[in-house]
Amino acid sequence: MRRRDQRLMTIAAAGAVLVLAATLTFVGLRDSVTFFVAPSELAEKAQAGQRVRLGGLVVEGTLRRDSDGAMRFAVTDGAAQVDVRYAGLLPDLFREGQGVVAEGVWTPGGAFEAERVLAKHDETYMPREVAEAIKERGEWKGQ
Repeated sequence: MRRRDQRLMTIAAAGAVLVLAATLTFVGLRDSVTFFVAPSELAEKAQAGQRVRLGGLVVEGTLRRDSDGAMRFAVTDGAAQVDVRYAGLLPDLFREGQGVVAEGVWTPGGAFEAERVLAKHDETYMPREVAEAIKERGEWKGQ
């Protein structure tokens, strides 16, 4: 084999290894990617059993504890309301009327089963996607 042929074989092998590494990376990350949806978009953008992030405002008067200890509350973007069930400790800053992002799985006809709940960390912060969804509905009260 000539030296030129050896270089071409080395480049081809390195390219194949890079393609394989990229494929394995994307396949591994596919299950960990979660999409953000507002309550009014949940039915059209999320598939049953798909992991998503649901964002909006916690509806006043909906926070309650189930008999099994799970917390239930509703999240709205001004156009639609989704019931959320969360079996864990809520963040200290979680309260009704505040922005929240719940990460979990939605089943049509049932409550959104949250695995993680994130609350805003001060009075000026709200996730960009939540703010945009609320602004589109005309419910925005911030700057």
